[in-house]
Amino acid sequence: MPETVQKKSILTEMIEQLDLPDYVVEKTIQRYESLGGWFSREKSTLKNVDVFPQGSFALGTTIKPISDEEEYDLDMGCKVKISDFKYIYTQKDLKEMVGSELEKYRTAKGIKQELESKHRCWRLEYKDEVKFHLDIVPCIPLHGDKQSAYKKQLEDTFGYKDSLNNSVADVAINITDDRHQDYKSISQDWNISNPEGYLKWFENQMIPESSLFSKRASVTPVPLYKRKTTLQRCIQLLKRHRDNMFEDDKSKPISIIITTLAARAYNGEINIEEAMINLLNEMPSYINNNSPRVPNPVNPNEDFTDRWDMPEGKRLNLQENFRNWLVQARIDFKNLLKADSYEKADTILNDKFALKMDNEDLYKKYNYKAGNWDSITTLPKNPPKPWGGEN
Repeated sequence: MPETVQKKSILTEMIEQLDLPDYVVEKTIQRYESLGGWFSREKSTLKNVDVFPQGSFALGTTIKPISDEEEYDLDMGCKVKISDFKYIYTQKDLKEMVGSELEKYRTAKGIKQELESKHRCWRLEYKDEVKFHLDIVPCIPLHGDKQSAYKKQLEDTFGYKDSLNNSVADVAINITDDRHQDYKSISQDWNISNPEGYLKWFENQMIPESSLFSKRASVTPVPLYKRKTTLQRCIQLLKRHRDNMFEDDKSKPISIIITTLAARAYNGEINIEEAMINLLNEMPSYINNNSPRVPNPVNPNEDFTDRWDMPEGKRLNLQENFRNWLVQARIDFKNLLKADSYEKADTILNDKFALKMDNEDLYKKYNYKAGNWDSITTLPKNPPKPWGGEN
């Protein structure tokens, strides 16, 4: 069996083990649709609301947790459309409007866990056959002069083509944040966010594969979470390696940094091995030396690495952890791609990805042979300092 076919099959099966089961995807969609239906019901106090998925699920990069005891973490936007909202209501008002409806929903659906208020969202806990917590972000559309200024900033900072720039600007939103100085006051100065714009940017980075989807597209385009492109698959594998390497969720590299750097580094490779090698080599080159080190590609004012310099981030060694993870990921994927025996492949799959494949399958299905595996290369005891010139 040719080597490229062998290794591609292994990576593909790894991803199949990481993908959400169909019943979880169906349950996720049902919950988004259920909440959307609740806000659009006749007795709703909010009559013009868009409910939309965001985050990893919307991007199609969600993976199963390592432990069956872990919850699925899902994100949703709740966009309230009321004319001149910021001239009439405060951020606090919007948060409470959405919270009131969510509390009614929780009661009506018999959800026992209390609704939890976070800085920017409400958290709804589901404790049935699939353990979820759903973070719902109250928001309003970005309009008027603020939208024009935002659109101009995108043009000046990133130089996107007009079509992408316009489509990203059109879906920008204002969000609530109880840490904002004007949270309780009527003000035009709200935080800007753009999860739907990020999806559009990410889809643009998937070229040439995204162009294949558009050519085959029917009246209803295929949503990102249903696609399985090379970039999405690589990000899933990177996230699983990250999850296995770090037991503490607070210390591990966050998914949005991994996703953004991978999407920037992606060069249109169709072959997943070629793409993975390229991503691991090129991702560091997309980290700036000065702030913003990893800018949000749809919000120039936001730096995804801002926590690295905060006291808590320094205590948790977030910058060093990202550096160490990237070094280790290069080592482990390189070892996996060059493995020539099922002992080697099995050890790497188990130790570095918490995945298991039967040795007989590795031997029969993927043509691996018996052999000896002396050791797995790990990080040196004194790894190089973060971003010490290695690209």
